[in-house]
Amino acid sequence: MVDELVSKVEATAEEYAPGESRPLSGYLGLATLWATIVAAILILGRKRLPKRLDVPELVVTALATYKLSRIITKQSVASTLRAPLTEYVEPAGAGEVNERVRVDGPLHALGELIVCPLCMDVWVATAFFGGFAFVPNATRFAASVMATVAVSDALHFAWDGVKRSAE
Repeated sequence: MVDELVSKVEATAEEYAPGESRPLSGYLGLATLWATIVAAILILGRKRLPKRLDVPELVVTALATYKLSRIITKQSVASTLRAPLTEYVEPAGAGEVNERVRVDGPLHALGELIVCPLCMDVWVATAFFGGFAFVPNATRFAASVMATVAVSDALHFAWDGVKRSAE
């Protein structure tokens, strides 16, 4: 059954992008994994999920999601985590690097995920919201740290801009 599904996905991929290598089966696997994680959070944490987050907590979570996604996908210090699937291309400034995916097949989709901050946002936000259900205090702490770092980064860039304009 799995082999049949993989064959159908591969045939669809060829029809979707003739002559191109698009890892649709990898995308399907990642989407299935994400949906399974969300379902598990909803089922296992249904009584513990917050009814809603207030605006300040949503802002902190959004900033934290942004920053943690950037750390995972772009920061030089996280290169060792991405290296099995990627290769270094060039520095991107401010402690970040540009990388390209160097693997084919279903793992290519995972490689794309780990170099794309916008793609990673969905996973990080899901982790934060799952954390609110199971370990709310630790999640608030982690989100607060990441949000503080994001704001601090913005202040560093603003200060550098002020210094440049004064020169």
